[in-house]
Amino acid sequence: MPYRCGSYHIIEKTAISAGVYSYMILCPEVAAEARPGQFVHIKVEGFTLRRPISICDIDRKNGWVRIVFEIRGHGTAKLTDANVGDSIDMIAPLGNGFTIPEDITPSRRIVTVGGGIGIPPLLGVAKVFREKSTAILGFRSYDKVILANDFKQNDARVITCTDDGSVGFKGSVILPFESELAQNDVDMVYACGPEPMLAAIIEICKKARINCEVSLEQRMGCGVGACAVCACEIARQNGTDASGSCNNMLMVCKDGPVFKGEEVVL
Repeated sequence: MPYRCGSYHIIEKTAISAGVYSYMILCPEVAAEARPGQFVHIKVEGFTLRRPISICDIDRKNGWVRIVFEIRGHGTAKLTDANVGDSIDMIAPLGNGFTIPEDITPSRRIVTVGGGIGIPPLLGVAKVFREKSTAILGFRSYDKVILANDFKQNDARVITCTDDGSVGFKGSVILPFESELAQNDVDMVYACGPEPMLAAIIEICKKARINCEVSLEQRMGCGVGACAVCACEIARQNGTDASGSCNNMLMVCKDGPVFKGEEVVL
C-alpha cells in the first residue's frame, strides 16, 4: 500500500471529551487512498519518534481525514498545542485496514465493537454499512463517552456500555455483544480496544463461526515495518509443518494493524 509523507494543515480542532481531541486534516492525496482501519504517523515537535494515530473518518470529496486521539503522554500532550491553520508533518496512510466487502446487500449485517480510544477506527466501517451496522461501544463512565453521536449520525444502531452504569448498559461490551449475535444474523464483526476485550470477542466469534477482524494497538517506532518494535504473534497457515500452520512474529504497523481474529495470539 503506497503512503505519502508531507506537511498538511489542520482545518478543524475539537476537544470531544476530557483529554480526547479530534482533528480534521486537509490532505487530498491521503484521503484519496486511505481506508478504514489504517493509521497516520505524526511527527511532534521536540520528539524523535512519531505518534501513530488511527484514521477515524475519511472524506475523499473534500480531501480530509479525521483523527481522534487521547493524551497518553508528553508527545500526545504536545500534539494538542497544534491549532487550526497549523501544519502537521504526517506519513499516511499506513498499514492494512479493515476488509470491506464489495457486495453490501440489504441482508448483510455487521457489528462493530469498540472500547475507549479503540473506538475511532471503527467509525469508518459504520459509515460504509450505515443502517446495516450495530455499534457496541464501551467506556469507563459517562464523561468518557466519545463518538456515539457520530455513529448514530451515520445511521448505525448504537449500544452504549459503561463500567459504572452512568449511561447505557452497566458492564462490559461482552454481554450486549453475545445478545446481539443471539438475536440477529451477523455476517462480520470488527473490533478494536483492550486486549482482554478482543480476546473474548475472538473466542465468541470462533464458537459462533462468524468472521471477525480486530485492530491491534502497539507502541511503534518507524511505522513502516523496519524497526520491529511493534512485533505481534500471529498464527497463520503457511504449510511449514504437518498441520499447515505456524506462529509468526509480524509487524502491527506493516502487516496490520488489522488482522483476522482467528489468527491473533493474545
